[in-house]
Amino acid sequence: MNNFTKHFILILVWLAVPCLANAQLKVVATTADLASIAQEIGGKAVEVSSLARPTEDPHFVDAKPSFIVKLNRADVLIEGGAELEIGWLPALLEQSRNEKIAVGAPGHISCASVVSMLEVPKSLDRSLGDVHAAGNPHYLTDPLNGRKVAELISNSLCKIDQPSCELYKSNFKLFSAKLDSKLAEWKATLAPFKGSQIVAYHNSWPYFAERFGIIINLFLEPKPGIPPTPANLAEVITQMNQKGIHVIIVDPYLNRRTAETVARNTSAQVVDVAQFPGGVLGTEGGYIELIDHLVTSIAKALATKN
Repeated sequence: MNNFTKHFILILVWLAVPCLANAQLKVVATTADLASIAQEIGGKAVEVSSLARPTEDPHFVDAKPSFIVKLNRADVLIEGGAELEIGWLPALLEQSRNEKIAVGAPGHISCASVVSMLEVPKSLDRSLGDVHAAGNPHYLTDPLNGRKVAELISNSLCKIDQPSCELYKSNFKLFSAKLDSKLAEWKATLAPFKGSQIVAYHNSWPYFAERFGIIINLFLEPKPGIPPTPANLAEVITQMNQKGIHVIIVDPYLNRRTAETVARNTSAQVVDVAQFPGGVLGTEGGYIELIDHLVTSIAKALATKN
């Protein structure tokens, strides 16, 4: 090897060092809410992507071959856990052959681990529908759980990427402060409707209901994950008319026509909601914007009687 070649190689290595030092962590989140929070915490130190579309049922994600490539190249995987992604994520993880994000590895963050889960079944009985052993996995509709998840992500990223730890801690403090400010506003917005009852298509909203004092215990589905039947819908219509319930909330991946049919027979209003940023118009900004949209939309509907 001549001197010119040696010097050329040294120059290439010297040029590459800053790039390696400043390389962003590749973070893959299973859902858009987790991706939004991860971006808030990671800032410029991370490159975040989401697997599931925000309009997609997180239990039944269309697993694409490109997901395996993303997972193979990821430094960090953030999942909801509590069986939210059990129908599609384990097989993708196995095929990705990436030890950095394998279950139990530092790069695998399961966010349900920091949440006090609701609706944990005493025993598993599939005749009750789509129930989960760890409890209801739709916990991020409670913004305080959003803060717990943000802190977990911050702490986890610090362990993986110590040089950027101060950035992660600082971003978590900013996120937490903004969340606290908005939480006071959200509670004030829904305070006049405390104890009001609304109907949901699917049982995805117990955490939102508990946080804001709304009752959501009547569903278009007879059991979680079981399509509505005429008999069940007739019973829902009867109860809504008897109790004066005039709001039905529906996620984008569920059958809105069914909700509209019930609404016509109850003088109710159908409100489009989503659990994930970008799932409905006006929530593209991120997690806090999503909760803001949910609160204002539901409060507006509760204040309006047809």
